[in-house]
Amino acid sequence: MDLRKLKKLIDLVEASGISELELTEDGEKVRISRNFTANGPAQQYANYAPMQYAAAPQAPSSAPAEVTAPVVEEGHAVKSPMVGTFYRSPSPDSKSFVEVGDTVAVGDTLCIIEAMKLLNEIESDKAGVVKKIVVDNGQAVEYGEPLFIIA
Repeated sequence: MDLRKLKKLIDLVEASGISELELTEDGEKVRISRNFTANGPAQQYANYAPMQYAAAPQAPSSAPAEVTAPVVEEGHAVKSPMVGTFYRSPSPDSKSFVEVGDTVAVGDTLCIIEAMKLLNEIESDKAGVVKKIVVDNGQAVEYGEPLFIIA
């Protein structure tokens, strides 16, 4: 598999929001996977024999990473039902579905998650007041990741 084709596959994975792609062609096998961190997506490229491509180099860290316990929010966490991109409003120039302090009922639309070019409305599964919006607009989210805290 030539490098141009590999680059196109990497770009497709990056643009689509999928977390992993595995392809076998003419006896060669390649797997491209993405890992999401708190600072945004970090990509990892894993290759299998007979292909001999090197993984992207990682920048050395000048300071040791500090481990801190996550802050536990009180209330009900509305979690992402899928992997995708989180949007607070139906379009960039529209008003957000909900803001912190808004009262929501079961079934009210809270946000949209775009997955594979499909826009999926995420509804509240609990009535209450939106205490916190955990995710930033346009951020990639994983399955089961908290999106909102409702008290």
